[in-house]
Amino acid sequence: MRAESSATAAPRIAVTSERDRPGLGALQAALGVVAFSLTFPATAWGLEGFGPWSLVAARSVLAAVIAGAALTAVRARLPARRHWPGLAVVAAGVVLGFPLLTTLALQTSTTAHAAVVVGLLPLTTALISALRVGSRPSRTFWAAALAGAAAVLAFTAQQSGGALTTADLYLFAALLVCAAGYTEGGRLARVMPGWQVIGWALVLCLPLTVPVAALALAHEPVRLTAHSVTGLLWVAAGSQFLGLVVWYRGMAAIGIPKASQLQLAQPLLTLVWSVLLLGEHLTVAAPLTAAAVLVCIAVTQRARG
Repeated sequence: MRAESSATAAPRIAVTSERDRPGLGALQAALGVVAFSLTFPATAWGLEGFGPWSLVAARSVLAAVIAGAALTAVRARLPARRHWPGLAVVAAGVVLGFPLLTTLALQTSTTAHAAVVVGLLPLTTALISALRVGSRPSRTFWAAALAGAAAVLAFTAQQSGGALTTADLYLFAALLVCAAGYTEGGRLARVMPGWQVIGWALVLCLPLTVPVAALALAHEPVRLTAHSVTGLLWVAAGSQFLGLVVWYRGMAAIGIPKASQLQLAQPLLTLVWSVLLLGEHLTVAAPLTAAAVLVCIAVTQRARG
């Protein structure tokens, strides 16, 4: 009992100091958004040489190895027993559900079309946060959030033609599980270091991801190229671990609803990377949507709950 008390007391001190610096928290959340914006293009690269199950399982295992090494290096104590259910939600939503569902979607969908998930994610995260942790943002906040989400949806719908496909079903399911994982992770990041939230969630999945990776790699074709290896390494180290580390720290510092609204810029960043890395064409609607989204982000950051 004494060990559990000491394990939770020290992280609370560290987290409180982060919350006293909202500017730093916003910067950390923004860095997380930049890391996440590369996920879809990197996944598309990874699918050039790996099957979807191999890519998802391998990225989770590699990220868990990085996380396990970091946890061992600082001699992190096991989380208190009461935190494990929340970590299981993070693992199911962020470590397993979102990567698998979006990877399956990207087999038949473009990165521009898949960006609709990210366009809706801030609003969904804010909604689930309000239900789960009792946050009550202001009406101005909700109006700006809805306007930003509508702008992103209109843009991505125009890009994809607005047709509902099997890939869309994967994307909408990914949206829900990821929002739940973000909300629970943001809540846990208030009582333990944010990087340990995703670190322990990744380690928690190892008994499942290791055998799945072994089976998938044995049955799906593997073709190692510069693109496929780079894509795998990025989604493992950048998206699955480092991006989530700064993201959860940012959410703990500035609050889940406000941090989630920074993700309104993520679809547009993803489209830029898609042009630069995948050769996709960007329409003239992009800068107009970007301006609208930036205005919405500014309003949500000033709105008080």
